[in-house]
Amino acid sequence: MKRNYFLYIIIITAAIVSRLIPHSWNFAPITAIAIFAAIYLPIRQAVVLPLVIRFISDVIIGFFSWQLMIAVYLSHLFGVALGLWVRRNKSFGRVLTAPILSAVVFFLVTNFAWLYASYTNDLPGILLAYTNGLPFLRGTLMGDVFYTLALVGGYEFALRYSRQSGKVKIDINY
Repeated sequence: MKRNYFLYIIIITAAIVSRLIPHSWNFAPITAIAIFAAIYLPIRQAVVLPLVIRFISDVIIGFFSWQLMIAVYLSHLFGVALGLWVRRNKSFGRVLTAPILSAVVFFLVTNFAWLYASYTNDLPGILLAYTNGLPFLRGTLMGDVFYTLALVGGYEFALRYSRQSGKVKIDINY
């Protein structure tokens, strides 16, 4: 049982540190962790893990408006849903598609939420919100794809290596 908590503490700490150190806008592993967790962990843990990471790091960094925070947290849960979709029929195409879809939905949802917090509630306001959000979309896409491929690819590689060598047993499904 202690091993379970230790693994989660490592994941949570690494993800929080990645948000605190200087990095490109939105180039963070939280959505990738949501996707990864939904593929390999029990559903309850997959839902809780990215929310805990986000909440703890938001306590440290600071929160935005409640509308934006709801949009951000729900967008991370969409990453969990996409991970469950990948879990049903795991393939490289799905593993690659999940972070791309997640990044686009995150962009659309969070920038729409910014509309209420920072822009006029009309067509020019929403267009300005989405236009100003484009630099963040680039970082989100790059980070989500990079971290998802690194996590899933690394885990799958380790699984295959451990099965072939018979030396190491890797199991994160507790």
